[in-house]
Amino acid sequence: MTRFRHLICTAIAAVGLMLSASHGFAQQPDVDQPGLLPDDSVELDPEFRKQVVYYRSTEAPGTIIISTAERHLYLVQPGGRAIRYGIGVGRDGFQWQGLLNITRKAEWPDWTPPPEMIERQPYLPRFMAGGPGNPLGARAMYLGTTVYRIHGTNRPDTIGTKVSSGCFRLVNADVADLYDRVPVGTKVIVRQKPEL
Repeated sequence: MTRFRHLICTAIAAVGLMLSASHGFAQQPDVDQPGLLPDDSVELDPEFRKQVVYYRSTEAPGTIIISTAERHLYLVQPGGRAIRYGIGVGRDGFQWQGLLNITRKAEWPDWTPPPEMIERQPYLPRFMAGGPGNPLGARAMYLGTTVYRIHGTNRPDTIGTKVSSGCFRLVNADVADLYDRVPVGTKVIVRQKPEL
C-alpha cells in the first residue's frame, strides 16, 4: 500500500510539474530583450537569407510586399524579380494586413515601447537609446501613422518566426541593405496569405 501511495504522489507531482511548465511557456513574454547584444554567429536557414528570386507582380519596382505567412519581405525589381529577405513577423493575434507607406526612416533608432506593449510587458524600459542592444536594431522604417515598423533586431535567431507585437524584423545587415534601397514614401503591402 505504501508503494502505491508513493506511486500516486509521484504521478500527481509529475502532472503538476508538467502543467506549471506548460502554463509558464504559454505566458512567456515577447522575445524582445533590451540590452542583449546580437549574436552575429547565428546562421540563418538558407530560406531566410537575402537573395534575388523570380517574382511575378503587377506592383511597380521599388514596392515592398510582405508575406507574413511565408515570413518573407520582397522588394520588387524590374524584369519579374525581387530581392527576398527573411523576416520575423507578429505572433498569433498580432498579425495584420494592409497598404501603407514608409513615412520615416532612422539609423540606430531610439525605442519607446507603445503603452499597449508596456501594459503587456511592464518590465520593458520606457525609453532606450539606439545602439547594438536596442531591439529595433540598426535601422527602422516607420509604416504610416501606426506603431509598426520594418526594423533590425538584436535577436537574429528570431528570423523566420512569429514573435513580434506586429512589427517586421530583419537581421541588421539585411535591414541596412533594404534601408539604403528604399526612400520615404515607398509603398508597403502587407499580406497574411500568399497570392495565388
